[in-house]
Amino acid sequence: MSREPRVWVIDDDRSIRWVLERALRKAEMHVTCFSNGVGVMEALEREQPDAILSDIRMPGIDGLALLRQITARHSGLPVIIMTAHSDLDSAVSAFHEGAFEYLPKPFDIDEAVAQVARACRRVRSDAAEEAALVRGSDIIGEAPAMQEVFRAIGRLARSNITVLINGESGTGKELVARAIHEASHRAQGPLVAVNCGAIPDALIEAEFFGARKGAYTGATTDREGYFAAARGGTLFLDEIGDISSAFQAKLLRVLQEREFERVGGTQSVKVNVRLVLATNRNLERMVQEGEFRSDLYYRINVVNIQLPPLRERREDIPLMAQHFLDRFNRDNERKIRFLPTALHTMSRCYWPGNVRELENCMERAAVMSENGVIDRGVIELTGLDVAAPGPAETRAPSGGAGLAAAPGPANQPPKVDLDDPDLDERERVIAALEEAGWVQAKAARLLNMTPRQIAYRIQTLNIKVRQF
Repeated sequence: MSREPRVWVIDDDRSIRWVLERALRKAEMHVTCFSNGVGVMEALEREQPDAILSDIRMPGIDGLALLRQITARHSGLPVIIMTAHSDLDSAVSAFHEGAFEYLPKPFDIDEAVAQVARACRRVRSDAAEEAALVRGSDIIGEAPAMQEVFRAIGRLARSNITVLINGESGTGKELVARAIHEASHRAQGPLVAVNCGAIPDALIEAEFFGARKGAYTGATTDREGYFAAARGGTLFLDEIGDISSAFQAKLLRVLQEREFERVGGTQSVKVNVRLVLATNRNLERMVQEGEFRSDLYYRINVVNIQLPPLRERREDIPLMAQHFLDRFNRDNERKIRFLPTALHTMSRCYWPGNVRELENCMERAAVMSENGVIDRGVIELTGLDVAAPGPAETRAPSGGAGLAAAPGPANQPPKVDLDDPDLDERERVIAALEEAGWVQAKAARLLNMTPRQIAYRIQTLNIKVRQF
């Protein structure tokens, strides 16, 4: 029979210690209480618990200082930090210092016990298990920057903390969100992915919060929103930088109060989702320029994952190209292979569309190949700009918001007449996407649209785009 998990509770409030000790003992855990952080490090030299639950505001040594000492000398020991609900800055600092999770006061005792139980299970895992969480996904990469992403996914999967993923279009933000969800304790719940930039402002509130019958013209039945649909699971909000200032305020209120009301309704609905957000924009700069609320930014930017563009991890290009070719061969019962010249050529390209562009290029190359071989000539036939990038072209654009200096097919005259009157709107959008290698930002420029406009048309015209 396995031993009881051992938990230490550190809080100067006697009533908090009593409530937690009673609840944790009822959950068959062995509990030791401390009234402050003094002497805890010495006690850790004698024995080590499975998890520590510590207040952040205490006399003598505060929770953050204690956390720094624990993580420095006992890095594998999970520490849950308790903090006042309004003390968000301290919560963010706690995660930066290595906290396993934070518990806002006043807390739900069942949630506190569940967090401690997860922390105790964490002790039985190791770095190999963290890597295994990611190996089961479709994320590929051996570059140091991607290994750091893998480690972050493994750590974040075991908590409920809000995650903000930054990266250019096509770098794999949705795959990271899915990996976090599938490795978490919410994996049995739904993952609801939402492209915020594709929702018209007039409908966004009803889409997120739902609506009662008759709340607006056309609302013939009660409607469930994204927050309700993701109940018990994860809500992934892509392109969060594209939402209007009016909706930013409404989203902030929901994140603060952990509840919302449906459009046309009066009853509050509790939020039970893990929130993962993503953007290819520089939110910090948007805050400085007054385009994004600072309070919302600090609310969602608790833990940040930065995805590198493909040009900054060129050593992964042959590996990923082979992965996509293997998938094509498997799906189409082919045996196409690369010549070294093809892999060398692709490794020197700029790839403004990142992994998504590489995937589409591999599919076109496989279709165009002759005699089961892909060489440099076949890569050139795909429309990829194979010229080696110069110094100005290899620099990442400021803020990751655009790629103005990058050469590529979108800077050349279109191969399709997008003004052809015989093309309907759907055909015109598809033609532009094909011309741009299915990179939406480039296709938008060809059509004189904004990225938000083309994303909305892709959705409303039911154009299937492979997500990456």
